[in-house]
Amino acid sequence: MALSVIILAAGQGTRMKSRLPKVLHPLAGRPMLEHVYAATERFPAAEVHIVYGHGGERVREALGHLKARWVEQARQLGTGHAVMQAMPSVKPASTALILYGDVPLITHATLQRLVDAAGRSDLALLTVRLEDPTGYGRIVRDSHGNVQRIVEQKDASESEQAIHEVNTGMMAVNAKLLRGWVDRLSNSNAQKEYYLTDVIEMAVADKVRINTVSPESPFEVMGVNDRAQLAELERHYQFGRAQQLMRQGVTLHDPSRFDLRGELEVGQDVTIDVNVVIEGRVKLGNRVSVGPNNVLRNVSIGDDVTILANCVVEDATVGDGARLGPFARIRPDTVLGADVHVGNFVEVKKSVIARGSKLNHLSYIGDAEIGSNTNIGAGTITCNYDGAHKHKTIIGDDVFIGSDCQLVAPVRVGDGATLGAGTTLAKDAPAGKLTISRVRQQVVDNWQRPRKKK
Repeated sequence: MALSVIILAAGQGTRMKSRLPKVLHPLAGRPMLEHVYAATERFPAAEVHIVYGHGGERVREALGHLKARWVEQARQLGTGHAVMQAMPSVKPASTALILYGDVPLITHATLQRLVDAAGRSDLALLTVRLEDPTGYGRIVRDSHGNVQRIVEQKDASESEQAIHEVNTGMMAVNAKLLRGWVDRLSNSNAQKEYYLTDVIEMAVADKVRINTVSPESPFEVMGVNDRAQLAELERHYQFGRAQQLMRQGVTLHDPSRFDLRGELEVGQDVTIDVNVVIEGRVKLGNRVSVGPNNVLRNVSIGDDVTILANCVVEDATVGDGARLGPFARIRPDTVLGADVHVGNFVEVKKSVIARGSKLNHLSYIGDAEIGSNTNIGAGTITCNYDGAHKHKTIIGDDVFIGSDCQLVAPVRVGDGATLGAGTTLAKDAPAGKLTISRVRQQVVDNWQRPRKKK
């Protein structure tokens, strides 16, 4: 049977105390709603319907790249009402899988078992047993273990409140039956809302057997209502990713102080120190050492690379045996060759630096091509921007550039050239020659430093 996924994402999230819609708050670098969507992507040919709230156009704009039908719920009148909005576009001959955009850790494996269970009985509920079920609707069963109804805590008797099996709100159900049930929902209650849970009693009355499925971990079905709960799920998620990496052979100095907000591919014998943040797509080669307090974003790192403390490396490629930091910033479109050294307080942007070259201290290199085995002295900068356009600096092989030089682009330094310290280079420097430009040093006799009048 075909699958129709309905993700309810219209909640206002007032307890988040934020102008950002709740389902857009990030977990591991992605909006919560995108995590839920990702759990459904492995279902073949599933049609996804996302119900968003009035004023939630920001949700649709932020996640417009998702392959989904967007359904507006102009007024939030309960979960049953939200499902009503999606039903006209749901195929009757399908299984409807109902999920929540603020329950980000649900897994595909659990959803697959839920869908399979619905295929055997027309309706399957995802339930979980909690040590403390306070606040959740309880699953009430008969003496044979069959689900009879869901009772909310405020309506539960003392014996019902002692039940530890609770409703998660997620279910898989025959879409044709669901359409009939939601059409019969009533809002005759104190909140004047249409509750999706009411369909359970309707199913029982119609003699539809209800199967139940439980997740591997209660964290899978934990919803987010405030920032404290979001932080709790973030740490659980990150610890799980850390465990996976360590099982792959990665050494994490402290798994509780590691954040993976994307995809990480690792070689053998990789070591990662504390407070490292991985974002986007990152590849670490064999024997890579990443020091503390680094941010790596969309980078490919070769074998035997050492990244010392407090570096930011983004949208760049780093060759084998390179050494970065501490306090280096590698900006987008930079390619560092093998055995390149980029050291303390050096910034490199949109540049290609060939094998064995060194930029060890306090330099800025932007829009440049640097050959192999070249040394860039402390305080050197490429003056690549004239206020309107960027210009290129080309530096050859085996060049030595003294400290505190300024290379005013566009400019070229030939192979084997030497620039004396303090040189401002506005014209090309010939290969194999010493080029130097300095103001002539003078001593002024009888000069008096200006002083303030008392």
